[in-house]
Amino acid sequence: MSHDDLERAGFKDRTRVAEALETVLASVSGHDRTDRVALGRADGRTLAETVTAPAPVPGYDRAAMDGYAVRAEDTFGASDRSPTVLREGDGAVAPGEAVRVHTGSDLPDGADAVVMIERTELVGDEVEVFDAVAEGENVGDVGEDVAEGETLYEPGHRIRPSDLGLLKSVGVERVEVYDPPTVGVIPTGEELVQRDPDPGEVIETNGLTVSRLADRWGAIPTYRNVVDDDPNAIRAAIQRDLAKDVVVTTGGSSVGERDYTPEVVDDLGEVLVHGVALKPGHPVALGVVEDTPVIMLPGYPVACIVNAVQFLRPVLKTVGNMPVPDHPTVEAELSRKVSSEPGTRTFARVRLTESEDGTVAEPTRASGSGVLSSVALADGWVVVPEGREGYDAGETVAVENWEWSA
Repeated sequence: MSHDDLERAGFKDRTRVAEALETVLASVSGHDRTDRVALGRADGRTLAETVTAPAPVPGYDRAAMDGYAVRAEDTFGASDRSPTVLREGDGAVAPGEAVRVHTGSDLPDGADAVVMIERTELVGDEVEVFDAVAEGENVGDVGEDVAEGETLYEPGHRIRPSDLGLLKSVGVERVEVYDPPTVGVIPTGEELVQRDPDPGEVIETNGLTVSRLADRWGAIPTYRNVVDDDPNAIRAAIQRDLAKDVVVTTGGSSVGERDYTPEVVDDLGEVLVHGVALKPGHPVALGVVEDTPVIMLPGYPVACIVNAVQFLRPVLKTVGNMPVPDHPTVEAELSRKVSSEPGTRTFARVRLTESEDGTVAEPTRASGSGVLSSVALADGWVVVPEGREGYDAGETVAVENWEWSA
């Protein structure tokens, strides 16, 4: 469809969010680039291999309490009124002996249980035991934490600091991880400047915001210089970044006079979706050129952010073989009504406050798709699904803390 045809057609038929995402993800596959890295460099990376434990943890029977290692049968019948008296020993535990141990220390040969220190009393070179213990009591067996050969993690697992501790404990020093996906971020618009705008000019923010979001989502972004609203310039910029895993443009995605990006992408490859039933930001376009997904984000800042979260994030995660975790949410009571157009998924920005009755979500007064402060000063957004016309004041809603999602 030509640029003039698109402008005349507008966005009468908008694709639903779920269908749009499914369509673009169907054209995306995970890359196969990996690297073997030391544990110190593995935090936040995604595993490309199955990791099994080469050694058990613990690697020996160990005391689980401070106390005395004993032969359990020597304590049978011990009580507060009639303690069992054992000789204090050193080294292996012989019949009738007790050897002092500390939490985590190797269980001495001959011992099969530990009496807690609180239930003993040392009198000269004898130990009075006030509790009978069973075989294995207060003892950590070999492999109790991790068994040798146990599968710890599968490919696709995103490594956390706690995982690093476990891996080190079993003797793993290096792991195979996927390389981060790469993304070229191309802001478009001849009115955009980096500083000191004259009348009619606008400071470029979308490219900066999107590149930092991509970094937070585990990608390596390249934040390009602004490209003018010229089809040839846009074409050259996109072609330059086709070596990246993903290309994302900001601005020029609608059907106005200077919105050339979808036409350029359709000429180079294919526009899969143009116009999505979400608010703010329905003029988003999703395409593919030479097997590289191209995400065309709207120029209005809030619309740009909403669509980046909905489409760029899952595309980057999929290309990078990374999991796509749900956004953290908090339940809150709406302070006033949130309206939505039927058939459209609406993202209503809210600020959270605490009251005597719990958490309150206050919709931001400024809600236009170009009002950057409405999202930058919000604590999250409430997603109104396509099947609802909004939420009434007093309803309990889930507030997505999208900006804190990895």
